[in-house]
Amino acid sequence: MALRQTLGREFDLDSSKSFTAFHPEKPSISNSSLPLVDIAALEGDVLPLHKQIMQWGQTLQSALVNGGIPELKRLVVLPLFLLPGVHVMEDIPAEVALAQQLLGESVSLEITPHLGSHPGFYRLIAERMSPLPVEAWILLAHGSRRPTANHPIEALAERLGAITAYWSMRPDLESRLQELNDLGLKKIAILPYFLFSGTITDAIAQTVDRLSHQFPTLDLHLVPPLEAHPELADLLVDLATGKGGNYEL
Repeated sequence: MALRQTLGREFDLDSSKSFTAFHPEKPSISNSSLPLVDIAALEGDVLPLHKQIMQWGQTLQSALVNGGIPELKRLVVLPLFLLPGVHVMEDIPAEVALAQQLLGESVSLEITPHLGSHPGFYRLIAERMSPLPVEAWILLAHGSRRPTANHPIEALAERLGAITAYWSMRPDLESRLQELNDLGLKKIAILPYFLFSGTITDAIAQTVDRLSHQFPTLDLHLVPPLEAHPELADLLVDLATGKGGNYEL
């Protein structure tokens, strides 16, 4: 909610380049509400993503037919994902393509680069790391089995002087801590490479607590995930407006 409020406050766009995200509740359009920003879910929602998109598309079609807002002819889908895994590269494009097919040509659907591709993430992560005087940093990402999907996080970690670990694959957190322990390092910080707190970050906290007993000589510091803040919203706006093009870390 905080991120949505921030976006609504700071999104300063010309109405002819409106950015619209999606939410399965009944959407409405009025000139006073431009630009429209909302959310949708790829998983865990009653409706599949393409139907959530269709609801917004049909609302735009109705506005166009009624002569309400003729400049609203495009919807932009911004993937809130940090790595170019299966969801970003396959699932979301498939859902958007299906929605476009069902909507026809009156509303144009576009997909921006995913959030984690923005180079500004380097600065955000670096700022999170700077206050803690530790001997090693671990960036703990979910991980993807899609070929090359983990390359961006590996490149980011190299720039930051950190090492990576993955929640869903090896090298996992335990094996990385074993490596650092074998090197004689003591003070280790762990940054979950996730946007928001949730089930996985709760499980990470429990795992770190268990590993702190398994490696009693290590002083482990678990940093909260990124969460919502104005700088993150700035990156979203940048991607939504196409100011930065396609990014690679």
